[in-house]
Amino acid sequence: MTTQNQNQMLPLTSKELDYIVDCISNESMLAKHAAATAASAQDKMVQQALMGFVQRHEQHLNELVGALEAHKGIAPAQPQ
Repeated sequence: MTTQNQNQMLPLTSKELDYIVDCISNESMLAKHAAATAASAQDKMVQQALMGFVQRHEQHLNELVGALEAHKGIAPAQPQ
């Protein structure tokens, strides 16, 4: 196998797509819950910690969406 073939992406399987979609949904939900809890927290340190969680979950969400976008060009035209 050549180096070029080793770096070539393969289309995602339906199971992999389902997993990524579930992860995106979970990260979105966790970010929203952390933001809502931060908004109602009285302690500034707790608010800051929760906003850190929001940023981390949003970063994970963006990475997952980026992974999907990276595979968009090689996705099959029809569901398999």
